[in-house]
Amino acid sequence: MKKLVVLTGAGVSAESGIPTFRDSGGLWEGHDVMEVASPEGWNKNPALVLDFYNQRRKKALEVKPNNGHLLIAALEDFFDVTVVTQNIDNLHEQAGSTKIIHLHGSLFESRSTANPNLLYDIDGWEINLGDKCEMGSQLRPNIVWFGEAVPMMEPAIAETHNAEVFLVVGTSLVVYPAAGLIDFVDSNVPKFVVDPNMPSIAPRPNLHLVEEVGSKGMEEIFEQLKGLA
Repeated sequence: MKKLVVLTGAGVSAESGIPTFRDSGGLWEGHDVMEVASPEGWNKNPALVLDFYNQRRKKALEVKPNNGHLLIAALEDFFDVTVVTQNIDNLHEQAGSTKIIHLHGSLFESRSTANPNLLYDIDGWEINLGDKCEMGSQLRPNIVWFGEAVPMMEPAIAETHNAEVFLVVGTSLVVYPAAGLIDFVDSNVPKFVVDPNMPSIAPRPNLHLVEEVGSKGMEEIFEQLKGLA
């Protein structure tokens, strides 16, 4: 099977009802993003940050994958697929994708503030002040915040180097370092970008732009992708 790497962003999950902050002037459900998605915000008001992610987690448990997620999962019948996602929800998992790299962490995991390698699945939808790791330190969401390193970039780059087909869905390629992954794709590899807001990326060989939301764009190109398998 050929290697297909799929990079997905917030536009895919937005169709399922998960809001994005970049469509609301830098506000995320009424909060300045730096208040709820930065180490500084955490240090200033951890209770606010925990509540913010608790509410997002509760919402995420109510939504379902849309046809964009399902068609990406269905490509596993024809390709060796790796999904590299900027999203922190688990909708790709729910849809049936089996190999997923979460660049920005997982909404459904907590991690130790003393040792970032101590990760825990969240039972239910809450992390509260006083919930501690085995070292006795407060738990925080396992989310990559602004100003933090993106430890999963190296595995994502390694997968992208090996891509024989590269697909971008639901991201306008403005969030770095994830947006730079397309630069690691060999020039001979077919590249498809599906997003209603076409990114202003440098022209490159074998680039196909589909100006649609994720689900509709995937419906348009699904047969074309199968033909490349």
